[in-house]
Amino acid sequence: MDIALPLGNEERDLIKACIRKERWAQKLLYEEYYSKLMGVCLRYANNEHDALDILHEGFIKVFRNIHKYQPGTSLIAWMRRIMVNTSIDYCRKNIRRRTENIEQAFDISAVEADAISQCTEKEILESIQQLSTAYRTVFNLYVIEGYSHKEIAEKLNITESTSRSNLVKARMKLKAILSSRFYGYEE
Repeated sequence: MDIALPLGNEERDLIKACIRKERWAQKLLYEEYYSKLMGVCLRYANNEHDALDILHEGFIKVFRNIHKYQPGTSLIAWMRRIMVNTSIDYCRKNIRRRTENIEQAFDISAVEADAISQCTEKEILESIQQLSTAYRTVFNLYVIEGYSHKEIAEKLNITESTSRSNLVKARMKLKAILSSRFYGYEE
């Protein structure tokens, strides 16, 4: 069934149809934003299968809460926030509770730019997915999403020093993964 929506009211009408739980509208919304939101989920997941689970759980939340969306604001930003929060919930379930000491991380350096410049987006994503859940989550929240260590600590119920330590160790692990991949050795 093809549905034509008036141009000026397209998003508003789509949202209203989703609120009415019309399957065609939900399908259209899913298909329109699938790839962008899957990219968010892939950064937090261990693999594509887990990312798809997160994505589907996130879309369930989107459809349950679509009535809370404020017209006039960015729909993709609203949906992206739901996916990030769903990803965080997923990571909380899978994170090993380890307290890391920041003093142990002082001598660790960041990934060198020359290794990253040789990587494709897929290779970087695969490398991030090799990180432990704790490291991957903190890395994504800090580097990609722009959260502060204080905000990360509150979201994940960890200390700020644990957040900082996990970020440093995530960068160190990424450096080792990328060095191994491109130079054939681990540091």
